[in-house]
Amino acid sequence: MMYRKPSEAGGDEPRMNYLFGPVASRRLGRSLGVDVLEFKTCTLDCIYCELGRTPSPTTARREYAPVEAVLAEVRAWYAAGGAAEVITLAGSGEPTLHSRFGEIIRGIKEAGPLPVCLLTNGTLFGMPEVRRDAALADMVVPSLDAPSRAVFEKINRPEAGLDYDAYVDGLRAFAREYRGRLWLEVFIVPGVNDDEPTVRRLAALASSLHPEKIQLNTAVRPAAESFVQPVQPERLEAFAALFTPRADVPGSFNRPFGADLPVQAESIVALVRRRPCTLDDIAQGLAFNPADAARMVAELCHAGCVTTETRDGETYYRAAG
Repeated sequence: MMYRKPSEAGGDEPRMNYLFGPVASRRLGRSLGVDVLEFKTCTLDCIYCELGRTPSPTTARREYAPVEAVLAEVRAWYAAGGAAEVITLAGSGEPTLHSRFGEIIRGIKEAGPLPVCLLTNGTLFGMPEVRRDAALADMVVPSLDAPSRAVFEKINRPEAGLDYDAYVDGLRAFAREYRGRLWLEVFIVPGVNDDEPTVRRLAALASSLHPEKIQLNTAVRPAAESFVQPVQPERLEAFAALFTPRADVPGSFNRPFGADLPVQAESIVALVRRRPCTLDDIAQGLAFNPADAARMVAELCHAGCVTTETRDGETYYRAAG
């Protein structure tokens, strides 16, 4: 259900260091992102990551972002009339690396009525305290791309101390314990995990976790490694039929979201800092008028705040630096 505070709240939106969006998510609808990590802080170095390579994968947990500062921004966003369908812990890496992410989830839920979703790679679910804190979210979406240690190391490139069997055991333990909505995201990369025997084993493993929904994804933006290409839609649909429940193949986001919002340079930079975007992604994701968004992006490029990258004839924008 959409939440939107009445328009009389008015005023300029406060400056945000930990929030981004709301953005149009192919999986979740319109999502306000909460980023509690330093850039590319992750347990994995996935070949398909749209943020680029992870310089030093880590399993070290600490309070990367101050909890109260994050929650103050969420409260300010609600007070300013923020509108979204879900608030999502996501962004620059693996959110369960934040040692107090459970307190952040609890505080977000106390701040307002929107459900909270946790996007995670699930690699730390072997730790009971991580499972306990993750269970505070209304929805949890772990990723599962590999049915074997060999594929895991090839596609996800884990931190040296991460064990594949322990990772899968952690996913199974969380699936048994969790009482909220459990979805799975499966990412398919041609030449890595897209042969039918591998997909069948992956489908069997995914189905054993009894998720409410399974989503198949493939590269739609530039990835960490240039050899990563998208799987053709008809092939993804054929793979989807191998999963139980049948996997979804998310489409593009094109639902209307009320009137266009004023274009803000800060919002654009915050978005493209966390993922490469086309002009259409920016306009749709931030509910900006397309022409105004194009003008602002051109200004940001001229100022050196945003850079461009061309992939398959499409121009993507990233934050500079």
